[in-house]
Amino acid sequence: MKPASLRPFLPRPAIRRRRISSSRHYARQAPGAPILQVFNDNTKHLQRERAAADVESSRKVDYLRDEVASRLCERLLDIKRHFPSVLDLGANACNIGHALTVPVPDSPPLSTRLSHLTSADSSPTLLHRDASLPFNSLLPSHTRTTLGPPDQPLPFKPRSFNAVLSSLSLHWVNDLPGMLSQINRVLKPDSPFLAAMLGGDSLFELRTSLQLADLALRGGVSTHVSPLADVRDIGGLLTKAGFKMLTVDVDDIIVDYPNIFALMTDLQAMGESNAALTREPGGLRRDVMAAAEAIYRALHAEGGETVPATFRIIYMIGWTEGENQPKPLERGTGQLNIKEILEAPGEKKS
Repeated sequence: MKPASLRPFLPRPAIRRRRISSSRHYARQAPGAPILQVFNDNTKHLQRERAAADVESSRKVDYLRDEVASRLCERLLDIKRHFPSVLDLGANACNIGHALTVPVPDSPPLSTRLSHLTSADSSPTLLHRDASLPFNSLLPSHTRTTLGPPDQPLPFKPRSFNAVLSSLSLHWVNDLPGMLSQINRVLKPDSPFLAAMLGGDSLFELRTSLQLADLALRGGVSTHVSPLADVRDIGGLLTKAGFKMLTVDVDDIIVDYPNIFALMTDLQAMGESNAALTREPGGLRRDVMAAAEAIYRALHAEGGETVPATFRIIYMIGWTEGENQPKPLERGTGQLNIKEILEAPGEKKS
């Protein structure tokens, strides 16, 4: 069966990619901070449930989740091992499960490298939306688990999984440090955690256009786009949760839309609408929307017929501690003096 037949063919907006230079971040222990309630969990749950109930519209806007899930799964190619039990945390419509079944160049599908996949999500409608599609039969073994509210502990025993993956769901978690600690707890020793989440300047075009429209028409700024974590914080959070050998990198995915209204319609169909506690009830005024559309085109369209929307994806990899993992040498055991290496000949000081 060809990969294209695994999901219904649906027209999708153009996706462009801007690669941000990858870097390895060696995180430092950060002081503890109180847990802040940024998002309304009940509002977000209702948004996702309503979006998934419209199956046709929900599938049409899976282009971003499918793309990110595919890029995340590509990172598994560098880990040469078999995974008896894998958890897909915040599975949405099991986009990772589908990505694992797609053949990759010079390699069989990644689904052949695992024995069982557990897809877990708090939205049962979204989680089971594609349970009847053909890709499910290509997974060796697959179960779907409905999670409780985000403030409840994960319903899995300690050291239950050989790998945990998460794609485009962690950006809605209020207690991200606590969630990362729970993920570390359910992983076996020397096991990887791979995740992708929206962060940083995602949708900065939409955010700035709405802010400028608010200022012009209302004399102030409201929260119309939910706040997101910054990439500079991720390394510290992973380290605090107990993960080792960290890798954090950033990728920009730019999607072209006919106008700002099409962008916001797709965000609603994804269940990705604003859920910040500080958002205004009643939605956006029509005059603000119209002004934001004009500002959006003036600032970002560059004379084209479409408007770009940037989704900044933060990818992270962390490992639970294990006996056979490489460890840094103890301080003072080095055989070279870095000062002598960096100093140019003739500039050495006594």
